[in-house]
Amino acid sequence: MRRQLSAASLTTPSVHPYDLSPMINMQPREQGQVNPALLVILIICLITGVWVWKRLSLETQDYLVDQAVPMAAIGFVIALLLFIPMKSFHRRRARSKERSRLLGLFERATAPEKRLDLAFALLENNDYQIDGLDSVVPALRELFATTLERALGDKQHRIRGMAASHLGALQDRSVIHLLMTALDDDHAYVRACAALGLGRLRATEARERLKTAMEHDWDQTVRSRAREALEQMRS
Repeated sequence: MRRQLSAASLTTPSVHPYDLSPMINMQPREQGQVNPALLVILIICLITGVWVWKRLSLETQDYLVDQAVPMAAIGFVIALLLFIPMKSFHRRRARSKERSRLLGLFERATAPEKRLDLAFALLENNDYQIDGLDSVVPALRELFATTLERALGDKQHRIRGMAASHLGALQDRSVIHLLMTALDDDHAYVRACAALGLGRLRATEARERLKTAMEHDWDQTVRSRAREALEQMRS
């Protein structure tokens, strides 16, 4: 039996990974300006380097050009080649550890609001992939689907939209009809997230609906997400 969630319990979580309308207005980066202190340091280093080079013997200069510089370059490349996989390994290890922690919290949580927050965090931590989440995918699907159907309040459009986009990440085609219904939602945010979810599922059944949204929806973000979803289906 599907878990019953009251509309009052479905409050917007603190994380909005699919917030299509950024709330923070970034200050435009000033271009063409150079940090004076950095410029002074660079000039000093350049002058010092030239001064030292001119005082080296010709034999030392030849040695540096012929052997020391190439060896240093090779050493730098080797260090870089070792650093990249090590950094990737540590990142995957940290992500796996965090995933295990969130899984444990999700399985123990009983409050619907807490479970929903943890469900969103799980998929975000896992780069919106289901690898390693097989044991909870059915529960996530039920939770997101119930949220999408029952979080009907006007102020709950963001949580409804997040549920729609996360449903697509679960790769469960049984939710396609829910996402197609969400394409008719009154809120553009929900419609955009529904298109995003359908694109993740490569739901070819929704191609015509997405074409209609791409061509006729009044919201530019919805049109863009619908176009992206159609492109995913062709890839």
